[in-house]
Amino acid sequence: VMGESGEDIIMARAARKKFPFSVECKNVEKLNVWAAYEQASANSGNYEPLLIMKKNRKKPLVVLDADYFVELIKKL
Repeated sequence: VMGESGEDIIMARAARKKFPFSVECKNVEKLNVWAAYEQASANSGNYEPLLIMKKNRKKPLVVLDADYFVELIKKL
């Protein structure tokens, strides 16, 4: 529900095992990416924070910690 605190996407335990991220979603024309990522981090608990941002007539983008991203790519 809009305005609730915490994660934007609540997942079942089985889904969380396959997708170990805490998701914060933003759909705005102007965004302070750093503040939005801090919000994602504050709500992430034991999971990796992931920010999905969208703007009108633009493709959605994902923000993920660079160190985590590098480790993820190494595993591939």
